Amino acid sequence: MADLPASRTAAAGRPDGAASQPDGDPRGPRKPAWLKVRAPVPGAFRATGAVLDDLRLHTVCDEARCPNKGECFSAGTATFLILGDVCTRDCGFCAVGSARAGGAAEGGGGGRAAGGGEADGTGENDLERTTGLGVPDPDEPARLAEAARRLGLAHVVITSVTRDDLADGGAGQFAAAIGAARSALPRATVEVLVSDFGGDGAALDCVLAARPDVLGHNLETVPRLYPRVRPQAVYERSLELLGRAAAARPRPLVKTGLMLGLGESAGEVVDVLRDCAGAGVDVVTLGQYLQPRVDRLPVERYATTGEFAALSKEGTGLGLRVLAGPFVRSSYHAAELLATRSPEPSAYGPRARVVSAP
Repeated sequence: MADLPASRTAAAGRPDGAASQPDGDPRGPRKPAWLKVRAPVPGAFRATGAVLDDLRLHTVCDEARCPNKGECFSAGTATFLILGDVCTRDCGFCAVGSARAGGAAEGGGGGRAAGGGEADGTGENDLERTTGLGVPDPDEPARLAEAARRLGLAHVVITSVTRDDLADGGAGQFAAAIGAARSALPRATVEVLVSDFGGDGAALDCVLAARPDVLGHNLETVPRLYPRVRPQAVYERSLELLGRAAAARPRPLVKTGLMLGLGESAGEVVDVLRDCAGAGVDVVTLGQYLQPRVDRLPVERYATTGEFAALSKEGTGLGLRVLAGPFVRSSYHAAELLATRSPEPSAYGPRARVVSAP
């Protein structure tokens, strides 16, 4: 395995390392000087926002407080967030509003999030009543497609909140959005970043039948940290979804992402990369976790550029294509990943791209 920093303070004193607060300091590690986002281009930024506002669309850029919003909006692109802006889960890293967190659905995620049965006495029907999230907006796919048309997108990226209250987990809305985007922009490619659908294979098949060019589902972190980071998710279930997507015919490009800085070790990340390669994943994104709200999990450590490079090298050796860097997110420069697309996944070869800190 490549030489990777394994502890919270391993980067201290290194030329490319992140400065750390003393151990035990409640403020946690100090942000590196280079961890700064680009200033948006005012005119272009506002123009993108105006299109989204006019068509009443949500974006993960806004709801998840993505640090790349200024760069992406300035470039006239955004990642669409369908199925509303309230999630039935409450992951420790995510800024998206949660029905569970708001107390509207105590034990939320009970049905599908627990594997399809009932948990804590809350079944799917009960969850639907208590969250009050309602059915998917039937006009949303058309409005999304119109936004993509107005923005002139060559690559349309669609994700969603998790909707454990819906019988299909929102799979039908994904399929409708893919179809609408294709009708509006026949030459555009379409990427979807889906939930785990509670392990429902039929829901995943529904999305795959719409033939997205890219099917993504994020593992987010290492298995040991799931109870704290993704308490209503199951690592093996997410990995199985990726494997099912990789085995589909016709086959989309299969993509997943992880965050660094939540308390994982380097060895654990490499183990996840091995699992990804074994499941048939094509692309892995690696980014730095940044606390989006004060009530979300704190940053345990800021990964160095050297660590991103070393993990990229590990992934490359496993035949994965890796996009890594502090501001890398699932949809970061997503269109570039299709620039050299070929029918055979193996034709991607072992390649990696490391986005260095400024």
